[in-house]
Formats: sequence, structure tokens, C-alpha cells
Amino acid sequence: MLNHIINRRELIVGGAALAIGAGLPGAAQAKEAKIQNPLVLQRADPQILRHGDDFYFTASVPEYDRIVLRRAKTIAGLRDAPETVIWRRPTSGKMAGYIWAPEIHHFDGKWHFYFAAGDGDDKFHIRTYVLQAEGADPLTADWTLLGQLETPWDSFTLDSTIFAHKGVRYICWAQHEPGIATNSNLYLAPLKTPTTLAAPPARLTVPTLDWEVQGFKVAEGPALLARNGRLFLTYSASATDARYCMGMLTADADADIMDPKAWSKSPAPVFATSEANKVFGPGHNSFVVDEKGRDLLVYHGRDYREIKGDPLFDHNRHARVQPIAYRKDGTPDFGVPVANGVLG
Repeated sequence: MLNHIINRRELIVGGAALAIGAGLPGAAQAKEAKIQNPLVLQRADPQILRHGDDFYFTASVPEYDRIVLRRAKTIAGLRDAPETVIWRRPTSGKMAGYIWAPEIHHFDGKWHFYFAAGDGDDKFHIRTYVLQAEGADPLTADWTLLGQLETPWDSFTLDSTIFAHKGVRYICWAQHEPGIATNSNLYLAPLKTPTTLAAPPARLTVPTLDWEVQGFKVAEGPALLARNGRLFLTYSASATDARYCMGMLTADADADIMDPKAWSKSPAPVFATSEANKVFGPGHNSFVVDEKGRDLLVYHGRDYREIKGDPLFDHNRHARVQPIAYRKDGTPDFGVPVANGVLG
């Protein structure tokens, strides 16, 4: 998510896998609302979860102080849907720092929010935490803090996503591993409980390619797309300015996905800045199937290249969506970020 702003005094090292409009009244009949980009202004690290007949949207807010959620019956409807505050950071102490990249998931009959939080006296002491709630409606549910995600190292940790594969629930996340000179790498492990791992994690990828290490050495924001007999694990790389971009790991669906050798890395970004369409630094994506049955890429991007000051405090990373195409070999073709306006 925001690795590039980590304390520069030292190298320190965030939707369920896809299985698978609000009507506007016209003179004679209801007309379908069209998706417009940006979908939601000033919402970075966006995730859209489809659960039943509803779409849920969450993302980082500019103040980095709370977790928000909105719901609609269509993707387009999320644009103007009311936003509910699910949780606010405490005024001091643990988790009173930056709140980043929440994701909502529903499993074991309960709702879960995974999010990253710093501390009041050290905003960059970023660790991953889990909220849990019961009931059918996450907007009105009573959310409780389960605790911190337990990983092998007490280090910078964020951008957790959850997915099920072949009857096993996995968590994939970004973390700085002590002894490796990167800001964050990607890790995968089966879940035992919402906050504990069932096995030691596999290190899936370390940022080493030129486009992964621009400004900072980053692999973060994983998201899984399961299609055509393969698993496509996208992630974001480099500093979160115009150089931010998406890479992808690919594994056969029948492979041992806990074996890093089962995954191959894209040699070039699969989604990057479009000067022509004026979308800069696209990344930290998720995936969703819309009400029409289309696979959509959900991501954030800015409308301009130049940033004054620290990108952390430039809040114009807007949530965006666009359909995914597939090549003849079954691999996803994300194309380029589409220009602002109505999505066809």
C-alpha cells in the first residue's frame, strides 16, 4: 500500500478469490446506471466484495484513521452509496497510528476485516489486525477486535487477502522479512484461525526486477483471480507515485501452491501508468464479478503525474474499475487504465 513512506532513517521493511445498477428512473422505464470512473474519489487500496446480491466497498481513507464500508446492489451504485464507519482508531497507544488497506471477508459464518495499523507513538510500526462480527448485515453488526495476525517475524506487515483453494483457506500478505534488504515481500500460508497460521509461510516473491524496485523495493497488495485452470496472483510494486504498477504470479491450479517454484513471475508489469488516458500509478487491486457476470479489475490511480510533497499526503488516489479480457491461452489481459468517464 504505502511502503514508500516508511521511515527513511532506516530500511523497514496490504477480496476473496473469484470463483466463479441501481436503477435510474426514466420517463417511461427505469434506466440502468452506468459505471463511471473514478468510481469513488479519494479512496485508495479499494476492495469490492460480492456477497449474495450485494456489493461491499472498502478502502483507505485520506485521514488514515478509520475503516469504512458501503453497500449497493450494483457496482455503479457504490459511487453514491452511503458510507458507514465500522471502526475508528483509538486516540493513543496501540493501533492509534495510520490505518491502511482494509479488506472485508466472510467465512466460517462470520464477517472479518483485515487491516494494517500503526501505533500512536510510532505511526509506521505497521502490523496487521483482524476485526470480527456476526450477523447478516456487516453495516450494523457489532465488530470486535480479535487481535494481531501472528506471523514468524514482528516486522512491518500489511495488505492481507483471504481466499479458499481446494478446500483450504489461505492468507496472502506483504511483510518485511528480517535479513532481506527489501521493503516488503509476498507470503502465503493456510489459516488455522483468523489470526493464526496453520503452517509456516511460503515466500512467494521478492522484488528484484527493475520495475519492482523504483523508489522502494516493494511487493504488496496481493489479490487472487482463479480462472481457466490457473491461479493469477497480482500484486503492486515500487513507490506509490506514477511508478506504481501491477505484477503477476501464475500457478497451475493443481500445483502445490505452497511451493514457491510453482509460481512464475511476469517479466514486465501487467498494468501500469497510461499517459494517454491520464491515469497514473495504478495498483493495489482487487477483483469482483459484477451483476452482469463480468470479471472486473478494481484498483486506484491518480489523474496526474506530479505530486507535491510526500505521496502519503496526496490523497487523490481514486478507486476505479474496468472489465478484464482474456487471451486465447486463458491468461488475463488487463490492458491499460481506462480514461475517466462512463465505462462502456
